[in-house]
Amino acid sequence: MWYSKKISKFTDEELLIGAISEQNSVFFGELYNRYIPLLYGVALNYLQNADNAKDAVMSLYENIAPKIASYDIIAFKTWIYSVMKNHCLQILRKDKTEIFVDFSINFVEDDEILHLLNEKDEQDERLPTLKMCIKKLPVEQRVSVLRFFFEEMSYQDIADSTGYDLLKVKSYIQNGKRNLKICVEKNSK
Repeated sequence: MWYSKKISKFTDEELLIGAISEQNSVFFGELYNRYIPLLYGVALNYLQNADNAKDAVMSLYENIAPKIASYDIIAFKTWIYSVMKNHCLQILRKDKTEIFVDFSINFVEDDEILHLLNEKDEQDERLPTLKMCIKKLPVEQRVSVLRFFFEEMSYQDIADSTGYDLLKVKSYIQNGKRNLKICVEKNSK
C-alpha cells in the first residue's frame, strides 16, 4: 500500500486519490465522514426534517461510494455540497413536497459554474471547456473565482489575501461568472 501515515491525517486530495486508484472504500469513507456535518446541514435546510436529513446523508453515501471513480472531481467539498443539494431536490421532487429554502443562511453560492461541475451527463463534455475558459479569464477574475468557488473563501478573505478592494472582489466574481458562462456556452456548441 502507498500510504504510511494515519488515514485521518490524509488531505482530501490524498483520500480521493486513494478511493479512486485503490478502489478502497476506507479512503472514501474517511473523506465522506469529514463532510457529514455540512451534508446534514444542507439536507436539513432542504428537507426540513432531522430524520429525513439523516436518511439523505446515508443514502447519498450509498449511491456515490461505489461509483466515485467515474466522477471528475476538482474540489471535493464544493462537489459534494452540490451533489447533496441535488440529491435533496430529487427527494423533494419524488415526494412532490414544496421546497422552502432559507437563503439567508450562508451556504456556498449556487450558480451555473457549480452546476457545470456536478451535472454528470454534461460533465464529460463541458468540464474541459470550463477549465479552458477559466484560464482565459483576466487574472483578477480568475483568482477571485477560483478562490471563491474552489477554496470557498469569503469575499473578505479573498480581499485580504490578494490585496484587492472588497467591492472589486465582488465585481471580479460576478464578471468572472458571467464571462465563464458566455465562454462555456460559446465553446460547448
